[in-house]
Amino acid sequence: MNSDNKYLLNQTDDEKPFDAKLFFGKMLQNWWVFLISLFVCLLAAFLFLRYATPDYNINAKILVQDDKKGGNAGAAAADVLSDLSGLLDVKSNVDNEVEILTTNHLMRSVVDDLNLNITYYRAGAIRRTEIYNSPFKVNIVSPSDTIKATTFNIVINKNKLNITYEDAISGESMTKNVVFNQPFIVNGVGVLNITRNPKNKQDGEYVFDVMSPDSKVAFLLSKLTAETPNKTSTAIDIQLKYPIPKKGEDILKKFIEEYIGQNIQDKNQIADSTISFIQNELVVVSKELGNIEGNIQQFKQKSKLADITKQSELLVTSTSQNVDELSKVETQLSILSALQNYLQSNNNKRVVPTSVLPEDPVFAGLIDRYNNLLLERDRQLLTATEDNPYVKNMDQRLEGLRNDMLTNLANTKRSLTISKNNLKNTTGQLEQQIERVPQQERTYLDLSRQQQIKQQLYLFLLQKREETAISKTSNISNARVIDPPKSEVLPYSPKKMLIIAAAFILGLLFPMLRIYVLDILNNKILNKEDISRATQVPIVGEISHNKDGLNLVVTKESRSAIAEQFRALRANLNFFIKTDSSNVILFTSSMSGEGKSFTSINLASSLSLMGKKVVLMELDLRKPTLTTKMGMVSTQGFTNYIISDKIKSEDIITQTGFNENLWLISSGPLPPNPTETILSRRTAELVAELKQKFDYIIIDAPPIGLVSDAMVLSEYADLTIYIVRHKYTQLRQLNIIEDLYSTKKINSMGIVVNDIEVTTGYGYGYGYGYGYGYGYGEYHQSESQKSNNSWIKKIFRS
Repeated sequence: MNSDNKYLLNQTDDEKPFDAKLFFGKMLQNWWVFLISLFVCLLAAFLFLRYATPDYNINAKILVQDDKKGGNAGAAAADVLSDLSGLLDVKSNVDNEVEILTTNHLMRSVVDDLNLNITYYRAGAIRRTEIYNSPFKVNIVSPSDTIKATTFNIVINKNKLNITYEDAISGESMTKNVVFNQPFIVNGVGVLNITRNPKNKQDGEYVFDVMSPDSKVAFLLSKLTAETPNKTSTAIDIQLKYPIPKKGEDILKKFIEEYIGQNIQDKNQIADSTISFIQNELVVVSKELGNIEGNIQQFKQKSKLADITKQSELLVTSTSQNVDELSKVETQLSILSALQNYLQSNNNKRVVPTSVLPEDPVFAGLIDRYNNLLLERDRQLLTATEDNPYVKNMDQRLEGLRNDMLTNLANTKRSLTISKNNLKNTTGQLEQQIERVPQQERTYLDLSRQQQIKQQLYLFLLQKREETAISKTSNISNARVIDPPKSEVLPYSPKKMLIIAAAFILGLLFPMLRIYVLDILNNKILNKEDISRATQVPIVGEISHNKDGLNLVVTKESRSAIAEQFRALRANLNFFIKTDSSNVILFTSSMSGEGKSFTSINLASSLSLMGKKVVLMELDLRKPTLTTKMGMVSTQGFTNYIISDKIKSEDIITQTGFNENLWLISSGPLPPNPTETILSRRTAELVAELKQKFDYIIIDAPPIGLVSDAMVLSEYADLTIYIVRHKYTQLRQLNIIEDLYSTKKINSMGIVVNDIEVTTGYGYGYGYGYGYGYGYGEYHQSESQKSNNSWIKKIFRS
């Protein structure tokens, strides 16, 4: 046997190589399955695209003023700090704004303003479709503590409304008949009131869903994305996915408006705190100034002074500059004391006013950082608690900044106190000179100095109050819209071409998977490789499917493919048996129904057409069918010959009538003990006598896989032909053939594959074909058959 077949025999089923040509042939044979699968998958894709709810991308872009990013022409130190913040992963102002854009608080304001927790749909036969301009509006007059998601079906008929829904608590189906503007109660939702849309009065069937605002907020946030295009940009791209473009644009527009409004509100909070602080100080200073002016008035009235004498003019001129400086110092000390008291009672809950700060850049920087950090803490508390580690860290930073400001104020206050003491010393020296001035003028000078100080402080506070009020009216957001919300023209989902391509691929994949699974689950003979892997016994011939259903297909006039295959089988026998003596050929199989009788009849007919004398022996004594298939009647046969010595061999040999060289020995009556009947000594005598009279003896034996009759008869056979049937014989039954061959229970064996489905493919049933010139009376052997014959010659010679 050649090495290729040895390799195939050593392979297990799990090591079975994949034959792409065979698989492709099976695909061609099942082209109709692929056609149906493609149709079903493409139809499913069409229906999905027809009824799936599309989602659109709504895009907007805002620009944020951020000194830490972009092209801000700051100092070199600021640039260095900006670079370091990137290395240390410190969040910039733009990064913080992105976090604010994704907070629940901001989206909750949009949901409440637009009533987005109520969604309206138009009822359909297959699916419902969301609508924006609904013919009615649902108002929750008095919501429940926790709104449970509920779906309402509503039928509008003029002014009458028929509403059906499932009660969220009891689970029962409820029906209500109301009119527009009539409140009604729904468990788990609250008191509802439905009003008519004057711009759309279309009647019909509609659906609306009511859910809790928190659920709607979570849904919209899952559809919202906010991100910066790159690390150096101060722009923020905002995208919202929504099935209705116009509604999505309005939601995103309102969302940006809420964001900008809250940004301005933060700035106004600082201005309001500053105005409140100044107003309180004005009340105190005004009261003190009024008291001093009253003292001056009382002094003048008591001293009966209408004017200051010229004696004090020189002293006033000399001390005016000193008084001015002292008033400025005391003004600053007063402001510092007020700020110090404000910070000490602030407790990290209020912003520090900026418009009344002393002209100290260090302190101004501290106060700016303190206010920004405090506002950021307020934003974080919208989505986190005070126990949050990040919030606690911010509290620690605020406490540190507040301590730094108090320290700075204390240092500044000490410096101003020193200046004040120096000025007072100078004033003391001047007072020694004033001792020569009359007592009234000296007292008036002191009162005038106090009046000047309070008056300057009062005017300063008035000025700052007006400046702060003006700045509040001109507050603008640090973000502006550079690209308003706009929906894309085509939906991003579902992707039409992708779904069609997926449906096409699945339409091809399912039939291929079907073929593969059927191959895995198959336990029948499908192709030549199945036989080659299971046994070393060579294939003598291959017979295609008998479409006509005739028992005899080989005649003088027949030129059909199946007739030519029997002639090819007849030619292959020359490599297995000698032609110079009578030859006995035994036909058997694994089980009934594999075509032993059909093959033996047509091979016998093919041999007889060569002028050879052929006798058919019907030795399937358990279930004989040969006589019946040949259309003959059995009067007496093999059984009669065995049980009666008076019957001669010529008494049971019958001319078939098909041609003069073909004879038949029928089985005769069915014996009770077939095996013992075959073991009779007369069987050997009959075979020996027939060898003298006929060129070929063809024995139709019982299946060897069921009974032992064929084993008994094989000792008379020169060649045993084992019939296997395409898509009928089981793969495990090929082990019987291999066992008989390897144990030499039967020496000379060959396999004939019967009932092959000849189609345009490859292998048995998948492209097994011969090249025949039908109608020309010629037989053209195919290349595959020539290769098979050459292989048989090699086996015979070995």
